[in-house]
Amino acid sequence: MGSLLTSRAIAETAGLSAQEYERICALLGREPSFVEVWLFSALWSEHCSYKSSLVHLRRLPRKGPRSLRSAGEENAGLIDMGDGWAIAFKVESHNHPSAVAPYQGAATGVGGIHRDIMAVGARPIAALNSLHFGWPTTPETQRIIEGVVRGIGDYGNAFGVPTVGGETYFAPEYTGKPIVNAFSIGLVKTDKIISAKAQGPGNLVVYLGAATGPDGIGGAAFASETLEGENRSNLPAIQVGDPFKEKLLLEALSEMNEAGLIVAMQDMGAAGLASSTAEIAARGGVGMRVYLDRVPLRGGVSAPHEILLSESQERMLLIVRPEHLAAVQAIAQKWELPCEVIGEVTDTGLLEYWWQGEKVAEVPPSTLMAGEGAPIYDWPKTPWQPAYVLEPYTPITSAKAFIAVVERLLEHPNIGDKSWLYTQYDRMVGASTMGSANDSPAAVPVVRIPYTDRALAMSLDCNPWWVEADPRIGTALAVAEAARQVACSGAIPLGVTNCLNFGSPQVPEVYWQFVEAVEGLKLACETLGLPVTGGNVSFYNQDEAGPILPTPVIGVVGILEKALERFVPMGLPAEPAYLYLITDLEGLMHPTLGSSHYLREIAEIRYSPPPRLALETEKKLITLLPQLAAKGLLLAAQDVSDGGLLIALLEMAFQGRAGFLVRQPEEVPPAAFWFSEDGGRVVVAVSPAQAQTLEALTTEAGLIAYRLGQSLPQLAWAEVALPFGKVPLDLIALKAKWQKPPL
Repeated sequence: MGSLLTSRAIAETAGLSAQEYERICALLGREPSFVEVWLFSALWSEHCSYKSSLVHLRRLPRKGPRSLRSAGEENAGLIDMGDGWAIAFKVESHNHPSAVAPYQGAATGVGGIHRDIMAVGARPIAALNSLHFGWPTTPETQRIIEGVVRGIGDYGNAFGVPTVGGETYFAPEYTGKPIVNAFSIGLVKTDKIISAKAQGPGNLVVYLGAATGPDGIGGAAFASETLEGENRSNLPAIQVGDPFKEKLLLEALSEMNEAGLIVAMQDMGAAGLASSTAEIAARGGVGMRVYLDRVPLRGGVSAPHEILLSESQERMLLIVRPEHLAAVQAIAQKWELPCEVIGEVTDTGLLEYWWQGEKVAEVPPSTLMAGEGAPIYDWPKTPWQPAYVLEPYTPITSAKAFIAVVERLLEHPNIGDKSWLYTQYDRMVGASTMGSANDSPAAVPVVRIPYTDRALAMSLDCNPWWVEADPRIGTALAVAEAARQVACSGAIPLGVTNCLNFGSPQVPEVYWQFVEAVEGLKLACETLGLPVTGGNVSFYNQDEAGPILPTPVIGVVGILEKALERFVPMGLPAEPAYLYLITDLEGLMHPTLGSSHYLREIAEIRYSPPPRLALETEKKLITLLPQLAAKGLLLAAQDVSDGGLLIALLEMAFQGRAGFLVRQPEEVPPAAFWFSEDGGRVVVAVSPAQAQTLEALTTEAGLIAYRLGQSLPQLAWAEVALPFGKVPLDLIALKAKWQKPPL
């Protein structure tokens, strides 16, 4: 099983520390073989084992009233939506591959997250993405953007699942190290959910999908290192995707699942066959015997450890009863997919790998697993808070100055229209995306559930400057904003997924940011009553220039009943409407400009306190908004976030068929009222005949409905009444600035 010298020599090359190597020896009671060293190296990598994050992630609320599984129990989060159906959703990172090979890195990120949904038996119905790039005017960033966007579009479009939305931010800290987070959501009958727990000694281990090649070998380890030096050219660690093959895989799995032929299933994702066999065996508490020389191969892969660690795409590992093998193989043949029996489940409690008649590895599967055999680290933490600038900024005192601020904010790449990106994605395939056909979207993407009158609303969100200012508050704000956006569509938020993107955990300031972000996630989810259904941690997003901004991306999913009746668009209606700001007294009378685009871009204040966090207000809002939608009161709704209240109003006008007349409380400074990015605030449009009802229900909910003014149906201008006079706004000219691509 390999020489002592070879094993010790390869351990450091494989990324194992001396202490970790000794831990392996203690767990096995002997020296590991050559292949075993590579097994432990891959599965104990940061990307697979969560060894630097698990101690803190365990503090999150992992199950709610509608949760069908605890977070991490299966390949994706599962929420019961009633009527015998469940929602499966998850978000994951593909950051390092996208930095080195933007097109394939992003494309395989999309393919991988869809397979996580497929692995629980669900059919993906929509995708989102969260993208963070360097400043868009640099050639390097433009190259990365072009590749990432094309990769997402090409894979999603060919696979046939709409990419319905997401977010994009730009900041110098992401130069050369982009954040590419992919989200997928799917549907599965509750009695057809497939577990990731191998069962039944004697059952067969079946390989289904594309042949194993050299692409992606060492990918998990690559994702667990900083992007410095030679890592930037680590092309062998990049996978190559084939969306058409994945479509065949989806249809084959759907047919097998419907026929009840699959006992358990695991996607061959990070660390490939090594992780899929180890995880499915460990979760089931069984042993497994795997014959590596039966694995379908291509591209000259010939060594056992290469077969185990290859991250070739479009592959699944199935556990199948012997009596069902013929039916499984017949379906695979129909869909022209390789399908081979590569082993069997055993009752030995040992994971065995064989190669040409020789046993090359034998380990208890638990020794490879996160939170079990894998080490857990709690690195030193050093609090770091930027030096806030608190001195007064120059107030806005003229119409000219006010218009100049509005124009500059609309032209900012983080606030401006992103259609130059998302029009490259097919948003309508499947014909279930609400609001796209008549160009009347909601605050978040909403996708109808086929053959029902229900829909799913989904959001993916993170403003990294809020998190940089205060990781705990900033992360809680991201959760609140994502939930608030979902509620603006009329949907009831049900659960949270997350992708926590940070620099090296071994940098004390970075690790402190991560731990604080987890605490913020915990605080917000507990207060809002939303379980964390699963997620991903991506560390080592760092290079010679330093780490990325702390970027905990938050996904929230909600259910919209009677979707055709209750769907709330974002755009102002073509009929007369009153416009209201719904918030609490503090949000109305004392808004702050903390960490706003106004302070950063207009006042040139780089660091300031985070926006105001008001979780109890947020809880009231996400409860009230679906109730208002259910009563048919909301003609339009939009949350207040990046750029502030006036930007929200302008976006509603740009997406709708009306202008507006609005005012503010006299005693509130104009800059703070119109450009604050504080949480706990939404803008709604309501029919004048329903205004009193809305005001009464809002008061009953413990909130304030402040009448901002009214819409101007079919007009392309707006007017803002300020303490120093009325300011006219040309919506056609402003929309042109908003739509101008930053490249």
